[in-house]
Amino acid sequence: MLYLFFRFLLRVLYTVLFRLEARGRDNIPADGPVILASNHLSNFDPPTVGVKVKRKVHFMAKEELFKIPVFGPGIRAVGAFPVKRGGVSKDAIKSSIAMVKEGNVLGIFPEGSRNNQGGAAKKGAAMIAVRSGAVVVPVAIIGKYKLFSKIIVCYGKPVDLTALIEQNSPDMLEQVTDAIMARIRELAANNR
Repeated sequence: MLYLFFRFLLRVLYTVLFRLEARGRDNIPADGPVILASNHLSNFDPPTVGVKVKRKVHFMAKEELFKIPVFGPGIRAVGAFPVKRGGVSKDAIKSSIAMVKEGNVLGIFPEGSRNNQGGAAKKGAAMIAVRSGAVVVPVAIIGKYKLFSKIIVCYGKPVDLTALIEQNSPDMLEQVTDAIMARIRELAANNR
């Protein structure tokens, strides 16, 4: 119930403040394990990715946020779970894989941080996708978070990772990561 309330509230706010437009929502499977892999521009990105999606979207959030009174319990109530900074936490990866295997939707930013745009992406999203068997939907956020300017969020067709996974090469996770990031960049370039 709390998730639905906050999603409604954020939909209204994002529609008014950022004129949020969602494209391609029909590319998100109605059930089963899904990873929404998005570029990362701002702290506003998690709600941008999840607010127009019919299914509940879970996100990793830095551990420190859960220690903030009211905010911490609030983000936990709407599906966020903690991850330690300074590298990929094995516990966070295990929790993500288990949560996705249960048929949930995970929102993740393969770039890792907002300051890494165009840099090498982290392999966590690929690892979670490969180990959970989740469908990976690329997501591109386009625009700047300026009041009353337009933000577009595009959900692309699922990335077909079958051939890369079947090869099972030593650099498979790198190849999967590159394939996901290529689709995200392609979506961003084609929807400006």
